[in-house]
Parts: sequence; C-alpha cells; structure tokens
Amino acid sequence: MDSEKGSRILLVEDEESLAVGLEYNLTSEGYEVTRAGDGRQALEILKKQTFDLIVLDVMLPYNDGFEVAEIIREDSPQLPILMLTARTASRDRIHGLEAGADDYLTKPFHLKELLLRIQGMLKRSQWYQELSRENPVFRFGKNEVNFENLICTNGRQKFRLTAHEAIILKYLIHHKGKIVSRKELLEKVWNVRSDVETRTIDNFIARLRKYFEPVPKKPIYFKSVRAAGYLFSDQ
Repeated sequence: MDSEKGSRILLVEDEESLAVGLEYNLTSEGYEVTRAGDGRQALEILKKQTFDLIVLDVMLPYNDGFEVAEIIREDSPQLPILMLTARTASRDRIHGLEAGADDYLTKPFHLKELLLRIQGMLKRSQWYQELSRENPVFRFGKNEVNFENLICTNGRQKFRLTAHEAIILKYLIHHKGKIVSRKELLEKVWNVRSDVETRTIDNFIARLRKYFEPVPKKPIYFKSVRAAGYLFSDQ
C-alpha cells in the first residue's frame, strides 16, 4: 500500500449524489473519509478532528468554500486543500488559490484525475513535512522563513506565505545552486496541471522576490537563467 493510502480526507460537498459517489470511491482507494454537507458543518468537524487533506466544494450553504479555506488557513497553513467547483472562470481559480487552496478541479471531472490530484498532493505534503522537520527554519540575508507555520520576516515586516509559495520556496532551497526549470516546478509542485501555464511559475517567483529580495527588480536570491529556469542562491 502506498504511504499516502490510509490518509484521512474531509470531503465537503452538498450535492448528495456526488458526495456519496466520491466517498465510496475514495474509501475504495484506501482513504479514511469523513463527509460534511455544508461549510458550517465542515468547520465544526475540523475543530474536533484532524485530516491529511480536504476536498472542498466552492458552492456550499452557510460558509462557501472560499470562506472555509480562509478560516482553515489561519490554523492549518500546511493542510492540503483541493477545491471543486462548477465555475470555470480564471478569476475563480485565482480566488481559490488566494483563499488558500492548493489545487483546483472544475466539474464535471474524471474520477481518475481527482484520484491522481489527491495522490500528488499527499505526496507533496509528505515530502514538504519531512524536509520541514529536518530544517524548520531557514535564514538567508535578512530573511527568516519558518516552514512549519509559514511565518516569515524580511527585516522590514512579518508575513505568512501561502502553502504553494512555501512549497516552491522549499523546492528551490532544496535544490540550491542548481537550475530548476519551469517544467520541473510544474511537475513537482502542481503535478502537471494542464490549466497552469508557465507564466504562473513566473508570477510566483515574482511574489517571492517581492517578499525577500532587497531590490525585487535586481534579484540576488531568485535568479532567472534565460531559457532554462530559476536558480536559488543565498551567497
């Protein structure tokens, strides 16, 4: 059995027929599934139980998926969240990622794709947690990053990274001094998502530069290597 099997998943979906089917298939794959039918119930469950991943619908009664994700992120910055939605607009995907979702799947979707997304997210989460336990705090220049609670300081202010920002940063640090291509980041961080373009990587790098570089337009830590990718250096 794969290491991620046996993981505890909270399934938050108000469409009964879909929820029952997903619960059955996830359980058949070896996951332990708890189901919530609305946002308020999901938040109540989360006060009492811990999970390895959340599958979260956007359109929910009481608290919608965006609100639930934002509340979860206050206490659980690393908990993987996969959002499900019937909305296809790019602004909704961006809203979901900014609210704290790690991935985004549009209805209708193929079960196999959902299972692959969950598997990839759990593997990334496990990799990230293992590395974070070994080196929970990393310092470079005037910057300090706590990879356990995602709280950072840059000599000017304190702030918190999103889970995706932290995973990208951890990956670049782990490969310090080596060129990492956009394709590699897409595969390792997004698990080859067809709806994530290479410019998304560029946007995340721009955000890391804004957070940590003394002069973001003249980066010394997050360097671009033309036609190749990015290179992290703390020298």
